[in-house]
Amino acid sequence: MSDSGTERAQEAVRRPFQEGEPIIIIEPQGQKHFLTLRRNDKFHHTRLGHLAHNNIIGSPPGSLLKSEKGEPAVCLRLSLEDFVLKRLKRRTSIIHPKDLASLVTRGDLFPGASVLEAGLGSGSVTTFVLRLLGQHGRLISCERRREFILPALENVEEAKSLFGDTGADHQVLQADVYYGIPATDLDLVILDIPEPDAAAPFAWKALRPGGVLLSWLPTVNQVYILGRHLQDSAGWGVVEIRELIQRSWDVAENSLRPFHKMTAHTGFLVRARKLDISNS
Repeated sequence: MSDSGTERAQEAVRRPFQEGEPIIIIEPQGQKHFLTLRRNDKFHHTRLGHLAHNNIIGSPPGSLLKSEKGEPAVCLRLSLEDFVLKRLKRRTSIIHPKDLASLVTRGDLFPGASVLEAGLGSGSVTTFVLRLLGQHGRLISCERRREFILPALENVEEAKSLFGDTGADHQVLQADVYYGIPATDLDLVILDIPEPDAAAPFAWKALRPGGVLLSWLPTVNQVYILGRHLQDSAGWGVVEIRELIQRSWDVAENSLRPFHKMTAHTGFLVRARKLDISNS
């Protein structure tokens, strides 16, 4: 990330709360409330009482403020996970943050990388990738459905306004990767499409030797078809399939137990590496 990109991101997360900004208010019992700050407005709650927005605006993130009843409330800026789960306007299903975290790690993403994603969807993957690429990084987003592009880009721009713009080059194309991938020498190709096996040969041509193919899929039949295709193709190696299960725990005095609800199956992440078969 460039110095200017670093400074913009640091300023975005460290600045005092601004009017018009979405924030989180957390009660002493842990309940979270999401709201947008508006001058002269109030947050109303039966347990906490009123908390004036004017008292929050200008305060630093992480402020512990008291309501009119004297009840403490923690005020926090949204994290990127909060933004994706609670703020992102969805036109399509999204990849869950727990899977996004694995995606950027399994994809070996680094500042300055060249990445292509298909499709754009609601922009959740886009926001994560752009945050990490830095000024010299490049992301190409391919989406074949024109009606999804503008809403997704609105989400991306809101994320930049909240978390800073690192300066990565972002190109958006209305394109169908089932018929080809308009790029070469890529470090990472991300396929969030129903039939990734049909696009895999084009992904192989677009990747540099050793580059990474990642595909996120919700069903086992899709995973099986892609997995067998990659195993049967000479140009792919190190084919791996993973599912992430997430369970939170609750801690209290003399008590530690798992939550009754958990984020179980959301999807599978298939990874493969491009092999250099020129001398084979």
